[in-house]
This record gives sequence, structure tokens and C-alpha cells, in this order.
Amino acid sequence: MIEVIELTVNGDRHRIGVPSHYTLLETLRYVLGYTGSKQGCDKGDCGSCTVLVDGVPTLSCILPVQEAVGHEVTTVEGLAGPDGPHALQDAFDICGAAQCGFCTPGVLIAAASLLRQTESPSRQEIKTALSGNLCRCTGYTKIYEAVELAARAAREGRKPSELVQR
Repeated sequence: MIEVIELTVNGDRHRIGVPSHYTLLETLRYVLGYTGSKQGCDKGDCGSCTVLVDGVPTLSCILPVQEAVGHEVTTVEGLAGPDGPHALQDAFDICGAAQCGFCTPGVLIAAASLLRQTESPSRQEIKTALSGNLCRCTGYTKIYEAVELAARAAREGRKPSELVQR
């Protein structure tokens, strides 16, 4: 059965028809075309589907889309602003934190949530915030370094690229 819902994604309001059994992830990817959030395990184990729902990291692969109605959803596509990439996206590039890129959208979203809450997170706080996101490529060190670089840039009111020597 198809039902019509209204969903707000990255500040844009959408009135769409979706199958009633769809998850938020399926709706984002297959109805609205937001393909940044990845479909990995479909069980809530890998974190590649992480989005923000009212600012809270949420596994979109296990959230029925109806539960997102009336809430603000932010995907990785919504992190960048009019001035360019989000500081985390810039820092991931600089630090080589994205390898195959499959986990990257979920990690970026979880890290963005952390940096909204904590101006100067410790390494342990970063590890805890990203503990629901599995990466099979980087070994996490470069990811942690990128989050630290983005946090430092935000504290200093600069871009991550201004803080590193190339």
C-alpha cells in the first residue's frame, strides 16, 4: 500500500508517496534520490545509513519512514553549506580518512553531531561517538585525526586546510 507523507530533508519539504513498509533509508535513496546514505547491513549494525533526525544520529535502515514525519532529517548531502564543504568533509579529504567511502557518510554525520555538542572532544569521546560506524579500510586513526582537525578548525574559526602544511 502506498501512503502520502510529508518529509523534511536538508531543509526541503517533500510531499511524496511511499510504500507503507519503507524505511527512512529506502525513502531517502529510492524515492527522493539522496544516495549519500548507504545501504549496508539493513540491520542497524554498520552505521553507513546514519542520518540526523532532529540533530540526533539515527540508523535510517531500521527506522520506519512514518516515524520521521514531522521531524527534520539531515543527510550527508545536507552537511555542506553555501561556502563549500563542511569542515569535516574538508578534514576527511586532507587526512585521507575516506578510503572506499562506503562508511564515510555515516561517520561524517555521527562526527557532525559530536562536534555540535562538544567543541573540543577527546580522542575517547570521538571513539565513543563513532562506535556505531564500522570501517573496514582505514583502521580509524585517520578518521579520528580528521575529526580532531575539524574540531580545532571550528574552535579557531578557520578552515581545516588553513591548519595543515602541505
